[in-house]
Amino acid sequence: MTGAEEGAFVAAVRPLVDAMGATLIPPGEAGPEDVVLSWDGEQVAGVRLPQLAESLDHILAAMERRRGVPLAQLDRKAKQQLVRTLEARGAFSVRHGVETVAGALGVSRFTVYNYINSQEEKRAQRKAEKSEESA
Repeated sequence: MTGAEEGAFVAAVRPLVDAMGATLIPPGEAGPEDVVLSWDGEQVAGVRLPQLAESLDHILAAMERRRGVPLAQLDRKAKQQLVRTLEARGAFSVRHGVETVAGALGVSRFTVYNYINSQEEKRAQRKAEKSEESA
């Protein structure tokens, strides 16, 4: 692979690496916990993945940048949608995930749990309705 091809490959994967909150490193510096990317049998780059707690902070910061306002300033409906998105991405499996999200949203942990439980209740209700329709 030429230097230009290598540069193009790295440029192509950089948005994904950035979205994950990871860091690109030279492949020779990759440790056992890093991911080495290869192209045409040649090691091109290493990816150092963030710790899970760092990933959540990174995700929240990216969501805030995308919206252009602090997450705490979002209305209730937008905060509920954000919690649904975070739940789907596994944010609440991270230690202190609920507390971290609550702090970013400017709400209590109790409120975040209510948003999560509300979604679970809606899913259960939809499932029950589908079962009734097919019966």
